[in-house]
Amino acid sequence: MNSSAHAAAIAPDSGPQQVKVARALVSVSDKSGIIELASYLHQLGVEIISTGGTAKAIADASIPVIPIDEVTDFPEMMDGRVKTLHPKIHGGLLARRDLPSHVQSMTEHNIKPIDLVIVNLYPFESTIAKEGVNEAEAIEQIDIGGPSMVRSAAKNHASVAIVTDPSQYESLIEELKANDGQTTLKLRKELASQAFVQTASYDAMIAQWMTRNDTTTPDTLTLSYRKVDALRYGENPHQGAASYRAIGSPKGSLLDAIQLHGKPLSFNNLNDASAALETVRAISRIKGVQHSAIVLKHTNPCGAASASTNAQAIDQAIAGDPMAAFGGILASSTQIDLEGAKRITADGTFFEVVIAPSYAPDALELLQQRWKNLRILAVGDSIPEILTETKYLPGGLLVQDRDLIVPDSNSWTHAAGPQPSAEQLSAATMLETVCKALSSNAVLLGGLDDGTARLFGAGAGQMDRVASCLGAVRKAGELSKGSIALSDAFFPFSDGPQILIDAGVSMIVHPGGSKRDDETFELCNSNDVTCMTTGIRHFRH
Repeated sequence: MNSSAHAAAIAPDSGPQQVKVARALVSVSDKSGIIELASYLHQLGVEIISTGGTAKAIADASIPVIPIDEVTDFPEMMDGRVKTLHPKIHGGLLARRDLPSHVQSMTEHNIKPIDLVIVNLYPFESTIAKEGVNEAEAIEQIDIGGPSMVRSAAKNHASVAIVTDPSQYESLIEELKANDGQTTLKLRKELASQAFVQTASYDAMIAQWMTRNDTTTPDTLTLSYRKVDALRYGENPHQGAASYRAIGSPKGSLLDAIQLHGKPLSFNNLNDASAALETVRAISRIKGVQHSAIVLKHTNPCGAASASTNAQAIDQAIAGDPMAAFGGILASSTQIDLEGAKRITADGTFFEVVIAPSYAPDALELLQQRWKNLRILAVGDSIPEILTETKYLPGGLLVQDRDLIVPDSNSWTHAAGPQPSAEQLSAATMLETVCKALSSNAVLLGGLDDGTARLFGAGAGQMDRVASCLGAVRKAGELSKGSIALSDAFFPFSDGPQILIDAGVSMIVHPGGSKRDDETFELCNSNDVTCMTTGIRHFRH
């Protein structure tokens, strides 16, 4: 068909435009399904143009194919960097076939229209995810010609169908079968929309990689996310929701977990489980910690412990607040063994989600038998290095460095009271990690219980620090006597410390920095209570 006839065939009408696919350009990195699709196009009488390895694969399948250099009359060169960037390609994609001037230009320059483009891009994402990949290797996987063809075809979707993913092949074939080898405007618009999403995501991923070492707060922030799953609803049943994974982010986050059992995870499950996982991982970074476990409810730890065995850590984490633990999330820093699973499944317990790097076979079997709907997640041993976090606001977002500081009691200042023991300092370092995971204002009580460092009680998310102190004391009960108190920020007055001392704490650890710190120090000295200042605030809003 010549250009004029082609134009007449697709002139606008009052209904959806249908375009006969007479000529297709195929150039794919992911060749899954491409031979089957090319074979079907050949059956329809479609002329297939292709590049490099794709052309070879199609020809090897005994399907007629025209190499790109026969169309452009110019060889592929520079290791494939230059092959499709040519007027005979982009003219065939961009020409408005309803405009006589465009049709005339096509005729004058012997440019034939292209009705279908099947392109997927160089695998930049999988390349940068490889361990040890160097910069030169990554740069070679930045596709130039592919996105150019995708954008040209998508812009001119009035005439051209653009297919960018093997998952779209089936719907394309169904469309062609249903419409006598033609594409509808409805499908072309849908494909164009998806194509622009893909090129935007691709460029955003490259931009993130290129600026990865420049700054965590660039002038223009480019983010790209891929949908993981549609969720039943959000925080409440009237809210729609879905989960997305940041494209190009390192593997090992909660969204990469393997679900071994139970019903699908909800929005709240995912939010809470991620908080539990990050907190138990933070505890595991402390020097000397062997096994740690955390029980969490509504993103706040209600129990946490570090111990010499998996079962002991789990037991003491549950003991932190058995009532709040019911229906909560439990996370372990190490493989859950049979004894640990026995404690999780004991009478009087119930969890929505259990998270661990892995599970002993007999432990997994016990957990699966105990609860039909328990979500059991395996996250593996690798911990991703994710250095920044975002908080979304209506119309924008906030970006900050993650609070990844590992507590070190050697850097603390002994401000008042008796010298702390080595055991107290060891327990306090674990408790500071738990404290920074609580919603501000946060105060907790904890200490050693039968040799295990654990949380006794916490007050979190209160509007004043006095209320947090009262909440922590109430939760800890009799365990307040001789305990260690941690605060995520300084005490503006000595009224909070007074509540803690009246409850019987033996040591108070806080950042310091208040104008009235001396009042707290004097109070501790007069009551023989140790006071340590860390110099580091840990607000979490």
